Amino acid sequence: QVQLVESGGGLVQAGGSLRLSCAASGRTFSDYAMGWFRQAPGKERELVVCINWSGTSTYVRDSVKGRFTISRDNAKNTVYLQMNSLKPEDTAIYYCAAKRTRSYYILPDYDYWGQGTQVTVSS
Repeated sequence: QVQLVESGGGLVQAGGSLRLSCAASGRTFSDYAMGWFRQAPGKERELVVCINWSGTSTYVRDSVKGRFTISRDNAKNTVYLQMNSLKPEDTAIYYCAAKRTRSYYILPDYDYWGQGTQVTVSS
């Protein structure tokens, strides 16, 4: 089992920044690719960014390219999502997820999920 706990969400004005953190415990963190998903009200959950086991390769969805960055610190068992130039359409619950694979993973069938953290961007 892997336990994932997100933090760092909140209310921010458009154009502002937030950094989300996801702390993992339970298994060897570096055995897992990590992803950040989000789900807005009335919409399906979508992959935002993901990263491979070592942090050397990432995927970023087009709508957040140039604004969001994923990174990880395997020594701290933590993955981060730096969000800059936030827009009202970024408002959603953000979920951290882990997939037992080395490469980054863009499909939704991750093995473990956090409880989510709310991000609200006001206009």
